[in-house]
Amino acid sequence: MTTTEQARPTARVTPPDPPPPHMIRLLAPYRWRFAAVLALQVLGAVAGLAPLLAVVELGRTLLSAGPIDHGHVRLIVLAGAAGLLVRLVCTAASAGIGHLLDSRVQLDLRRRLADRLGRVPIGWFARRRTGELAKMVGQDVSATHPLIAHAPGELVSAFVVPLVSLIYLAAIDWRLTLITLIPVVLALALVPLMMTPNRRRLEHEMDAAMSRINSAAVEFVQGIAVVKAFGGGSRAHRTFLTAADDFTGTLRSWVFGMSLIAAGMQLALSPPFVLLVVLIGGSAFITGGSLAPADLLPFLLLGLGLTAPVAALGHGLDDLQAARRALGRIRDVLGTPELPEPARPVVPRGHRVELRNVRFGYGDGPEVLRGIDLTLEPGTVTALVGPSGSGKSTLVQLLPRFFDPTHGAVLLGGVDLRELGSRELYRRVSFVFQDVRLLRASVADNIALAAPHAALDDVVRVAELADIHDRILELPRGYETVLGADADLSGGEAQRISLARALLADTPVLVLDEATSFADPLTERAVRRALAGLAADRTILVIAHRLETIADADAVVVLENGVVVEQGRPAELRTGSGRFAELHGAHARRDRPLRDHVMEPAVPDHGPHDNSREGDPR
Repeated sequence: MTTTEQARPTARVTPPDPPPPHMIRLLAPYRWRFAAVLALQVLGAVAGLAPLLAVVELGRTLLSAGPIDHGHVRLIVLAGAAGLLVRLVCTAASAGIGHLLDSRVQLDLRRRLADRLGRVPIGWFARRRTGELAKMVGQDVSATHPLIAHAPGELVSAFVVPLVSLIYLAAIDWRLTLITLIPVVLALALVPLMMTPNRRRLEHEMDAAMSRINSAAVEFVQGIAVVKAFGGGSRAHRTFLTAADDFTGTLRSWVFGMSLIAAGMQLALSPPFVLLVVLIGGSAFITGGSLAPADLLPFLLLGLGLTAPVAALGHGLDDLQAARRALGRIRDVLGTPELPEPARPVVPRGHRVELRNVRFGYGDGPEVLRGIDLTLEPGTVTALVGPSGSGKSTLVQLLPRFFDPTHGAVLLGGVDLRELGSRELYRRVSFVFQDVRLLRASVADNIALAAPHAALDDVVRVAELADIHDRILELPRGYETVLGADADLSGGEAQRISLARALLADTPVLVLDEATSFADPLTERAVRRALAGLAADRTILVIAHRLETIADADAVVVLENGVVVEQGRPAELRTGSGRFAELHGAHARRDRPLRDHVMEPAVPDHGPHDNSREGDPR
């Protein structure tokens, strides 16, 4: 089989991801429960008119000439009371089912989001702000509450009650019915002004401004130690204040435009205005002899009933619009393409790692890797060096398949990574990155994350290999200490926990992206001794920033501008005239870590480790 044939996956996953589901499709699984809520609301709304109709009929009966039929009066009163009771039962049942349905939908949406986020490429998260994701999972899901729990009742009331009332009033006098509708028509005429393109733009700007506030708050809290250490506290605080000011300005523009519209709607639907319109029209007809005085009563009572649901709907329109936008953002995330899984996973033969003509770029941006050909043999340690922005971190993130190359292939044991199932891949590849994420759990649980059933002896063994065992014993409860609650760890200590975690996973391929960047020289030597013992049967790739690490490596690969410019054994490259020799000579002359010349400045260990620093994966 040729190289090109091997680089092209043969068994592809299932078809491409479908487009993001429409909002109706998101809620389709609950259609029968929604139907039950609507049916109860319709029954309750119609029954709620019974007391008003009873008052109307009672008034017409009492005002009519001749003797009063007391039996008829009692029947009217009982009918009104029965209608009131039915409305109470139906409304309570509808509200209860609606709120239970709302809780179920929110739970399901969060589960679906968690499931989708667990299936997207891990690199996708590096391109998103923490605050935006937190707002989407938290606030956006909660924002669906009005749409699910309240909108059905409000919509039913807004249409069913006026419709039944209009049919009844039209049977009495169609002319006065039209006059009674004047306040409703005036209010509805203002509704389009609430949905103009400018108002929609302001709503989206408010959502974006709120996301910026969330992100600024999260980043300020997460980075407060580093920011204050370098005297940037005021700048970070200004960033948050600027985001808050932007939101305030947008909100002010939105409120200013809405206030006039809202005031007009409130005036048109207010009881005094409705009564005034009905009395003017009814008086004219009574004076002209075309309407009996008793027939004015239903218009006075039901006229107010026509406007109340419309007013309630108007007040909830903003919440409904916000829920619609929130569901749109949830829909977009649920439509994010998953990491493709093979239809028929292939088992690799061995753990040699090969990169064949690998090219990669983030989105529509320029290529970060441009034709990488590289082989990592089992039982070797390969050190990857190069200047900042050369593509080192991007390259190592292809091995655990945080991204798929846009061209070429990454092979493990002769098999394209895209032909391995995720479970099989992570049984064979583990990784330790500079940005360590520790859970709010015990030290033992943090180390045993990849092997939750591991014995404590095994946890202790890898902790000793990572040179963190003695420090763990100094914690309040040793290995049972809950990180973030009982104690905090420094950056270097957190990295050694992460290294112990990877060692316990016991995978044949180990990737370290600046995994000792926080460590002191003594700790790094201990870690290097551990890696030297493990390298006998593992394939190890490490981004190196210290001369000592490169000295222990079996091979050095120099990356620059997304291409491999040099590779070989450290001793051979050091005595040559290439880029590595140049970097090594500069290091020797200045007597400081090679990192200062080929990588980003080392991050000092200032105290408790920040587990949530974000940044571009490149």
